[in-house]
Amino acid sequence: MTDAIRYEKGQDNIVVLTMDMPGQSANTMNATYRAAMAKVVERLEAEKDNLSGVIVTSAKKTFFAGGDLNELVKVTKADAEAFYGMILQVKGDLRRLETLGKPVVAAINGAALGGGWEIALACHHRIALNNSSVQLGLPEVTLGLLPGGGGVVRMVRLLGIEKALPYLAEGKKVRPDAALKAGLLHELADNADDMLAKARAWIAANPQAAQPWDVKGYKIPGGTPSTPAVAQMLAIAPSVLRSKTKGCFPAPEKILAAAVEGAQVDFDTAQLIEARYFTELTTGQVAKNMINTFWFQLNEINAGQSRPQGFNVRPTKKVGVLGAGMMGAGIAYVSAAAGIEVVLKDVSVEAAEKGKNYSAKLLEKKVAKGHMTAEKRDAFLGLITPTASEADFAGCDLIIEAVFEDRDLKAKVTSAAESAALSDAVIASNTSTLPITGLATAVQNAEKFIGLHFFSPVDKMPLVEIIRGAQTNDETLARAFDYVLQIKKTPIVVNDSRGFFTSRVFGTFTNEGLAMLGEGVSAAMIEAEARKAGMPVGPLAISDEVSMSLMAHIRQQTVADLQAEGKAVPEHPAFAVIDLMLHEFKRPGKAAGGGFYDYPAGGKKRLWSELKQRFEKAEAQISAEDVRDRILFIQAIETVRCVEEGVLKSVADANIGSIFGIGFAAWTGGALQFINQYGVKDFVARAEYLAEQYGERFQPPALLLEKAAKGEGF
Repeated sequence: MTDAIRYEKGQDNIVVLTMDMPGQSANTMNATYRAAMAKVVERLEAEKDNLSGVIVTSAKKTFFAGGDLNELVKVTKADAEAFYGMILQVKGDLRRLETLGKPVVAAINGAALGGGWEIALACHHRIALNNSSVQLGLPEVTLGLLPGGGGVVRMVRLLGIEKALPYLAEGKKVRPDAALKAGLLHELADNADDMLAKARAWIAANPQAAQPWDVKGYKIPGGTPSTPAVAQMLAIAPSVLRSKTKGCFPAPEKILAAAVEGAQVDFDTAQLIEARYFTELTTGQVAKNMINTFWFQLNEINAGQSRPQGFNVRPTKKVGVLGAGMMGAGIAYVSAAAGIEVVLKDVSVEAAEKGKNYSAKLLEKKVAKGHMTAEKRDAFLGLITPTASEADFAGCDLIIEAVFEDRDLKAKVTSAAESAALSDAVIASNTSTLPITGLATAVQNAEKFIGLHFFSPVDKMPLVEIIRGAQTNDETLARAFDYVLQIKKTPIVVNDSRGFFTSRVFGTFTNEGLAMLGEGVSAAMIEAEARKAGMPVGPLAISDEVSMSLMAHIRQQTVADLQAEGKAVPEHPAFAVIDLMLHEFKRPGKAAGGGFYDYPAGGKKRLWSELKQRFEKAEAQISAEDVRDRILFIQAIETVRCVEEGVLKSVADANIGSIFGIGFAAWTGGALQFINQYGVKDFVARAEYLAEQYGERFQPPALLLEKAAKGEGF
């Protein structure tokens, strides 16, 4: 009937609809799908008297990938009415399918996410391949959207409000076995033939199938919002949600509203409510920020946009890690998780064993939860060899140095490791601030030297910043890029400079918070407004985590290096606050028992009671908007400087790096997208105001002024 959805009727009068969008590797809800589904449903209605049932499946590796983001990202407020009408058509066709009066089965042969899961929900019976690679769920919220094809309405009616919310408002995805237990699937199949056989058998046994919500006497599981237990949960749900989103992310709030409002009306009215909220989110700026960065730009990066061409992918086989502290132990864990042999070296075998034990503890948790067998744990740990001898680096094709931020120490250990490893081994440093070109002088072959900056905790943080030194060659960069993808991390590539990109920008965030404290701004306000701006934690809390001792040490190393180079040493109002905390108040941070916060044993951290008396001044309070803007603007301005200086080569690396590496407000789509969505001219005007009020560091760089004059964005 149409290439996009094949209509095949068998001798048993069962129609198999096979979704196969032409020219695409996955099925999406684009214009081709919409036209095909409308025709197919029309034909099913015309022929229903001669049908036994319908099976919906896919010819692709996945079942269905969801909405067409190329379309969705272009929808503006001016398009809202037409878009709303189009959504109602998509929903209407699925509604006609489920009310056909014939049994409809979803034969889910691969991942069914977003719109794919919504198609499956519109079927009376859902069977999936029992394969751990199959994922099911509604991840729209992670791109600033809600499930607009009936996902909110049907999930609430299938599971009840409370049980549906994690799938809707958090984007929870599940494998087939978990989906079966949760009541999302009805059956699992071993292979495609088994799945189709089960689908046909179910159709034969259930000729009068209908959705639960279309059966007389149906009640929403758990009750409607007026049911006492649900009402009690909903009384606190908005405040719990607000504490997570800080008001920065509209999608979870609209999802909650659509779920609750939709549960109080009939099915068709609930569909209208869902469509209105979906239209509002799709035409809004936050969804556009998130789709551009977390979909298009992230895919660009993972597809190798920054990887030099002309080199075959070369997997790392054996990695040597220097230093078994927190970073080294984490690097050993993620490398072994990718099946790479690891040699973990420290000053003593005991210290190296302690580093290996970090992996053992993480794996023990997986075994306890039933996510891993004891045999797999033992095989995993067998990949990590703790040692105190460089000789064990024999055969290593990658060395990663992860010792303390001290130039001489790094030089000593990398030089010794290089002589023991393979002659063409890549030598990498996990430094967070020291220029790579300078560190490369310690090794024989500077072409093979590169920066691999991991973030703590390594097992959880998704980013690795790859730093290219002045002499690093293309092959080394390609091999480093391949290793980062091999360990399932996201690589961004930057050129060498002090602090590279992420540490430079991160430093402006912490320093701005400390500067405000030094001016007399309330500590509680600084922390609260940073979170309201979208930062995961406040600048004072993160300074405690990093430790002011380390911040001071990095500053001393920077001062020494700059003086040796005959360059001016920068000053910042934050430095005086760090010095006071270290030398006068003796509060270097969390590891030392206290910094800006107290850390009572067994209790929640709280701001140090003397902060108010030591720093706060009544006359120094500024507006909440200024606090938020100082925190976001200073980071965005420093990111522009990194572009201007050639440290950053791509907008995608800037946006993804700022969010994944340092927690820049995710609702903005990243540090450069924050400027785009603010409006470049308006951003410049606001930055000039901040410079006038709070210091020259807010002055817009020349590149930003040039972009504003030309009316260009990043």
